[in-house]
Amino acid sequence: MATDPTTTASAPGERAELDFWFDPICPWAWIASRWMLEVEQVRPVCTRWHVMSLSYLNADKPDLPETYRDILDKAWGPVRVCIAAELEHGNDVLLPLYTALGTRFHLEQKPKDAATIADALAEAGLPASLVAAMGSTELDDELKRSHHAGMDQVGTEVGTPVISVSGVAFFGPVISPAPTGEAAGRLYDGVLAVAGTDGFFELKRSRTRDPIFT
Repeated sequence: MATDPTTTASAPGERAELDFWFDPICPWAWIASRWMLEVEQVRPVCTRWHVMSLSYLNADKPDLPETYRDILDKAWGPVRVCIAAELEHGNDVLLPLYTALGTRFHLEQKPKDAATIADALAEAGLPASLVAAMGSTELDDELKRSHHAGMDQVGTEVGTPVISVSGVAFFGPVISPAPTGEAAGRLYDGVLAVAGTDGFFELKRSRTRDPIFT
């Protein structure tokens, strides 16, 4: 069974823990995830990775554009494989699998099909048999449990990524491109600052650029 995400304060000399929920098809979550890997190099923090599902999040929304509905229909496969991998092989496999999937989906623009997912599984050292989870609803209750563990902290009018730090969860950050080095650390410092501000809910502006992956 997947572990319940909890965030606790760290003692001096220990690494703080941040929980991150992703859907592997989301370009914004991918960029934010690469930011967190940069943060881990410059701040005493460790990220725990969890699966959410844009397909499930939008399942009861009837007025979505047909093109987006088609994307969501195909998005069930990757998240089902991720949750199956976590349940069978532990939470530690999620990051390498997510990295392998995200590289193919976002950097290489490969189709989100069984062949691409099998290739990602091989890179992550996971068995090809997990591809079978793409079309199975057997683990959907576990997928929904993981999804709600993150999304219930932030409400229904958000998407992915979702992060939880210092006991406070947010949608975001939505960034393009991912900052690196000390710039990544400064953004993380800002996240900690707003997380520690009682009653803080939102900073937002319109997006003026597409996802930049490199």
